[in-house]
Amino acid sequence: MAFSASDLPDDVDALKAMIVAMSAEGAAARAEITRLEALKKDTDERIATLTAIVKVLERAQKGTRSERLRLGINDDQIDFAFEEVETGLAAIDSELDQSRKDKPKREARPRKGFGAHLERIEEVIEPEIPEECRGLEKVLIGEDRSERLDVIAPKFRVIVTRRPKYAFRGRDGVLQALAPCYIIEAGLPSERLLAYIAVSKYADGLPLYRQETIYLRDSVTLSRSLMAQWMGHLGFELKILADYILEKIKAGERIFADETTLPTLVPGSGKTMTAWLWAYARDDRPFGGSGPPMVAYRFEDSRGGRCVARHLSGFNGILQVDGHGAYTSMVKEQVKAGSKETIALAGCWAHVRRKFYELHIGGINQAATASVKAMTELWKVEDEIRGKDANIRAAARQERSAAIVANLFDIWEKELAKVSGKSKTAEAIRYAMTRRQSLDRFLGDGRIEIDSNIVERAIRPQTITRKNSLFAGSDVGASYCSSDDVLIIKGDFEPDPEISGAVIAWHRLRGARRRAGGRKVERSKAPRCIAGAPEGRRC
Repeated sequence: MAFSASDLPDDVDALKAMIVAMSAEGAAARAEITRLEALKKDTDERIATLTAIVKVLERAQKGTRSERLRLGINDDQIDFAFEEVETGLAAIDSELDQSRKDKPKREARPRKGFGAHLERIEEVIEPEIPEECRGLEKVLIGEDRSERLDVIAPKFRVIVTRRPKYAFRGRDGVLQALAPCYIIEAGLPSERLLAYIAVSKYADGLPLYRQETIYLRDSVTLSRSLMAQWMGHLGFELKILADYILEKIKAGERIFADETTLPTLVPGSGKTMTAWLWAYARDDRPFGGSGPPMVAYRFEDSRGGRCVARHLSGFNGILQVDGHGAYTSMVKEQVKAGSKETIALAGCWAHVRRKFYELHIGGINQAATASVKAMTELWKVEDEIRGKDANIRAAARQERSAAIVANLFDIWEKELAKVSGKSKTAEAIRYAMTRRQSLDRFLGDGRIEIDSNIVERAIRPQTITRKNSLFAGSDVGASYCSSDDVLIIKGDFEPDPEISGAVIAWHRLRGARRRAGGRKVERSKAPRCIAGAPEGRRC
C-alpha cells in the first residue's frame, strides 16, 4: 500500500507502530512466497514423475511388441498404475486448492446417481432461527437435496444361541428345542462369516493370510490355517451344488469353455506343479435366451482332452472355445468312437484378431493392418444384433459378415504364399486357416457368439486369486475350492433362483436327517491337508 507524506502521522509512537505492522506484513508475505515456491517446486517434481510414468505406460500399451515384452507390464498393471497417477493428480489439485485464497467456484458436473436398491438415510439440517423471526410461522418453500455414498465397514459380532430346557410338573422328561444345523458343526463361524471369507478370497482375490491381518484390527484372531479348514469344509458341502450347476450348464444349447493354470503344492515335496482350472459358462442373453447365466469350475492336473470329455459327458450342442487342441481332439475321439454325443466346435475370432493386432502394432505387415480393420467391421455388426433373436442374428451375419470373412480368408491365402513359412505373419495366418470351419460356424447360427470373451471374463478373477495366493495348498484342497468358486458369482453372472432353492433344500435335508437321528453326511473327505502346508506359505 502506497503512502504520501500527508498520510503519515506526526506522532512518533504512531509511526513506530505503523513501521512494526508493515514489517510484520512483509515477513508474512516473504514466508508465504517461500511456501508457495516450495509448493511449486514439489508440485513440478511430482508432475514430472507422473508424466514419466504415463510415458512408460503409453510405450507399454502402444509400443512395439518387443518393447512391451521388455517392460514386462500387463493390462492389469497398466490399470493399476493409471489409478495411482489419477490419485497423485487429485492430491496435487487438493493441495493447490488449499493454497488459493480466492477459490474459483467449480461448475457442477452431472453424475449418474446411485442405484435405487441402496438404502437411503435422510438427514435434515434445519437452519438456526434468527432472533427477530422467533415466534413467527415458518413456510417451507423448497429445499436443496444432495446424495453422498456411504459405507458401513464390516463389523464382527457374536451370535449367542440359547436353548432353554423345560420340565413339566408331574411329568417326566425334559423339553428342549433341537440344535440348529451348521456347516461347521460345533465350530466358531456362522454361515454369513463363511460366505464373507469365501467371497473375499475367491471373488476379491484376498488371500487368507491378508484376511488374518485385517481381522486382527478388530482384535479377532482367525488363523489362516483355521480359515483354510473352513473353506475346505465349505467346498465339500457345496460340491453337490457345484455339480448341479454344471448339469444346468450342460442342459443349454451352447457352452463356453476355457482353462487357466493353477500352481499347486505337491504334498511332502515343498514344490509346486502346474495344475489347471477349467471354466464352463452358459449365457444365452446375447441371442435373447431366457436361461440364467452361470459358470462352473473344475480342477484338474491335466490340460488334455480327456478332462473336457469327462466334464461335458452327456452334453450335445455347441462348444465355443479358443484354439486349444484339447477340444479338437475330444471331438475327434467322439467321432472315432461313434459316440451318440455330438458337439460342434465354434471358434473365437478375438484370438485371431489378437495375433494380427500384434503384427499391426509392430508394423510388421500391411496385410495384418488390413485384417484388423476388416475384423473391426465384424464387431460392429455384432454390436447391432446383440440380444436379438438367433434367426435375426444369423440373417444379419449372412448379409453383412459373410462377405467380410470370405475376403479375409482370401487375403490370408494369398499372403501366405508370399511370406516366409517361419514368420510371425505365416504363424498368425495358419492359426486362422486351420480353424476355418469353427470360425465360419457363427455365420449360420445366431446362437453362437463371435468370440469366447464371456468365459474369459468369468475366469479372469481366478487369475487375480492365483497371483495373490501364489499356489493352491494341495490338489485335494484346490478341487474343493473350485466348488467354492462356482457359488461365488462374478461379473454379469447372477444367481439362478433354482440354485438358491437347491441351497435351502440341501440344508433342510441335512437338518431333517440329523433330527431323525439318521446317518450324518459323510465328512471324511473334507480336506485337512490345506492346514498342514509348510509354515509361512500363502493360503
